Amino acid sequence: MTPEQIEAHFTRSDGSYLCARWGRPIAPVVFGVDDATLAVVKGAIEAVSQLAGCDMAETDPELGANMMVFFFRAWDELLELPDLGRMIPDLEPLVARLKEADANQYRIFRFDEGDAIKAAFVFLRMDAHLAAVPAETLALSQAVQTILLWSDTAFQDRSPLAIVPGQEAVVLRPEIGLLIRAAYDAVLPNVAQDAAHALRLSARMSQATS
Repeated sequence: MTPEQIEAHFTRSDGSYLCARWGRPIAPVVFGVDDATLAVVKGAIEAVSQLAGCDMAETDPELGANMMVFFFRAWDELLELPDLGRMIPDLEPLVARLKEADANQYRIFRFDEGDAIKAAFVFLRMDAHLAAVPAETLALSQAVQTILLWSDTAFQDRSPLAIVPGQEAVVLRPEIGLLIRAAYDAVLPNVAQDAAHALRLSARMSQATS
């Protein structure tokens, strides 16, 4: 990836650059799935966390669980969940906007005092499109998109995943894997708002492949 391509992954639609990573271990919980799918989702989160070098934990001392993944059939189901409105202010108008847009997924991040990621909420409305996606593919895609705060346009034109030639298996694109590892380099900050950060990411990706 060129520095310009890297920069585009963290340049938001308003033109601002912002890359943020988790500042604490990830403690996930998954709602609305059977045990088999639960194992797939948690396995994907663990695999991407290991790639990044980001620790996982059973619980977060402040929040209990800090990555919450919800599977459901209709957006209105979120309004029936106890305490979710307390964790997500303005939940009702958000649900109304998502219904109007006919959205089938949405992610919300929360940040600590240093602006590193401290929590993520992943909402997946299982419409016909998402229901047709294999659980492994869906889980890996969401794990990748929550390991960093990407641009809101980062994967509009190209998925972070790729199909293995000659197989039905889906894997993380190698360059995206390298980018995730670079973003979690210990010498880099948890949060960067200067596009020059993309040059530092590029240098670390080059070192990893040399």
